[in-house]
Amino acid sequence: MFKRCFVALFTVTIVLTLVPQTAAQSSERTMPMRTPEGQPDISGIFTFRTLTPLQRPRQFEGRETLTAEAAAAFEASERRRQNRDLFDPEKGASGYAPRSEGGVLSYNEFWYERGIELTSDKRTSLIVDPPDGRLPPRVPSTEDPERERLSPEEAIARRYDSYENRGTGDRCIMGFNAGPPMRASAYNNNVMIFQSPGYVTILNEMVHNARVIPIGDTASPPFPQYSGISRGHWEGETLVIETTQFRGGSSGLTSPNMHLIERLTRLDPDTVAYEYTVTDPTVYTAPYTVMMPFRRTDGPLFEYACHEGNIGLYGILAGARELERQGRELRR
Repeated sequence: MFKRCFVALFTVTIVLTLVPQTAAQSSERTMPMRTPEGQPDISGIFTFRTLTPLQRPRQFEGRETLTAEAAAAFEASERRRQNRDLFDPEKGASGYAPRSEGGVLSYNEFWYERGIELTSDKRTSLIVDPPDGRLPPRVPSTEDPERERLSPEEAIARRYDSYENRGTGDRCIMGFNAGPPMRASAYNNNVMIFQSPGYVTILNEMVHNARVIPIGDTASPPFPQYSGISRGHWEGETLVIETTQFRGGSSGLTSPNMHLIERLTRLDPDTVAYEYTVTDPTVYTAPYTVMMPFRRTDGPLFEYACHEGNIGLYGILAGARELERQGRELRR
């Protein structure tokens, strides 16, 4: 009897002791995180890799989300479809010529970190507007007028005339997923956000692109930049970043006329919601909005020592000159 009373009393004591701690811990999880200056804390090292495609695949037309079973099947299918170790080097693969035609498959699966699953809500696209989950139609006039007058062969040859005709990725100026806006892609889908009084800095692992964003009303410089000119302000718990004055070519789908609004909101200690809206009437017939999570990941970020801008690009142009000397056809 004494033992039973002691155990009961001990249990009550433990419960009474734990209840305030549990409540405090729960309160800590729900309270907004703050910097020493009192601003919402969105800092940390995050990954935005995911198997959720930017645009909704045609097979999921009309379906905003998938059931757990359908999501698991799609994830398994995508992991197999994209696995470079399963590509046949003799027959070639999507976007690559077979080996018999001089094709070489870039990288094996070891180097990729595209993600292994969909977003937690199992969405079928990162695009949330338009409602069909697809990019709006492009404006026909966005094509380069000079390029339109060239034959396909001439257009290909033009890419090998000079380093100035290569994209910003080839020249190691911009990363293909660093943006802005940031987009999940094949690898280096990592970003560090850190805050200091009056500024938020976004450092992408891809091509070590860093944006130092002033908070509040500050004058903009009179010249464009590849990453545009960004200015931020707080709307409640959300950091809103407005970016204009793009030099163009930052993500392959932009022009100097792009107007970008990004929103970052801390959801919990492990997650920051990242949403952006692109408006560019010279490229797209309507704006579009993308939502994707930033999930906390272990650091550090690694240096992206991009050498395509020196060794690789030299080889591309030198190879083109050699093919011309031999009278052989240049390929894309």
